Amino acid sequence: MKRRGVLAVLAAAVLAACATAPPPLPEAGFRSERISVVTRGAGPDVIFIPGLTSHRDVWADTAAALEGRYRVHLVQLNGFAGFDAAGNAEGPVAAPVAEEIARYIEEEGLERPAVIGHSMGGTMGMMLAARHPDSVGKLMVVDMFPWMGAMFGPPGATAESVRPVADAMRTQMLTAPAGQTSMAEQMIAGMIRTESARAQHVEYARNSDRRTVANAFHELIVTDLRPELANITAPTTVLFVIPPELPIPAEQYEGYMRTSYLSLPGARIVKVEDSYHFIMIDAEERFIADVEAFLAQ
Repeated sequence: MKRRGVLAVLAAAVLAACATAPPPLPEAGFRSERISVVTRGAGPDVIFIPGLTSHRDVWADTAAALEGRYRVHLVQLNGFAGFDAAGNAEGPVAAPVAEEIARYIEEEGLERPAVIGHSMGGTMGMMLAARHPDSVGKLMVVDMFPWMGAMFGPPGATAESVRPVADAMRTQMLTAPAGQTSMAEQMIAGMIRTESARAQHVEYARNSDRRTVANAFHELIVTDLRPELANITAPTTVLFVIPPELPIPAEQYEGYMRTSYLSLPGARIVKVEDSYHFIMIDAEERFIADVEAFLAQ
């Protein structure tokens, strides 16, 4: 499919930019080989999970708008954006990290916090809410399908049928030349409409661990969460955009996004106009208003 070709190029671009990341600064409190968490403010708990190669600072403006009334927990995945890979250096990333966030909620004594995840962070939010339904009070997924692998196969594809594609892409990503940024710049330009914000996110990709990113991308392709959505009891909101230069009709893309969540009755599926993938950057005021409304439910 044409969609597969575009996404394959984007994946290769991320990995071509990856370099060895310096170790993170040590943090107090909760200890994990997979994540670290920074907490700000006071009030009802809200957990923010960033996406592939992203830094937790992607949520900085949203956190600043909330922290006077909420206690904001900013998750950082090891292996992304300059943080040492540590426990994420080998094997799956999203599922183990979702379990670590569940452990964080339990050990820190959080009472059914709201969870907001962007892209791969949305995948982890869905895993968390489906596999630990009593731990999540509300869920917001920011521009992510419950199964990304459908974009890599024909109609009727399954997680197993696209596994060879995922395997080949992981190999391609691991063998791509390191340190090149031109493809990453092209990729980010298609994901962030705000030009002034792009350079920082190219740098985050460049400073992400190659193997961690390749394994995480592979995991996203072969993980179909649609059968698990019915386990989610938390009120759920999904924000999505129509990507630029989409090789399929926009109506078809939107239709797949909406039908992907049919097994989660009551989920609010909301299209955001005039934004690319990083809604919290491109439509900041709209995004903060959506988050405020979500938290007030």
